[in-house]
Amino acid sequence: MPDPASTSPCIVFGIPNCDTVKKARSWLDGHGHDYRFHDFRRDGITADLLRPWLNTVGWETLVNRKGTSWRKVPEEQRPSDETGAIALMLATPSVIKRPVLMARGQILVGFSETAWSSLFA
Repeated sequence: MPDPASTSPCIVFGIPNCDTVKKARSWLDGHGHDYRFHDFRRDGITADLLRPWLNTVGWETLVNRKGTSWRKVPEEQRPSDETGAIALMLATPSVIKRPVLMARGQILVGFSETAWSSLFA
């Protein structure tokens, strides 16, 4: 898998049918920002890609515990540490909180118009 950071200055990671991802992409389009979309399911996800996200926000933030995918994870498979979280995210990328934005040397998780506006100011 090619290094996503090398192909675009701004990358949005997520799943195309996610409402929050749609809102984030619409915001970027509406503000004239070029970006590349990386679909977790189609384009894949690797531990090497997850590591900088984990180093920035931690696994507790990156794993979406409010979504449908999380509720489907059996209790005994729910992570209690970073190693378990990586294994779960690799096996079930839809448990990753969306979108993940890599832009201008920063990583933002989730969509916040305030945070994104600040980043692109």
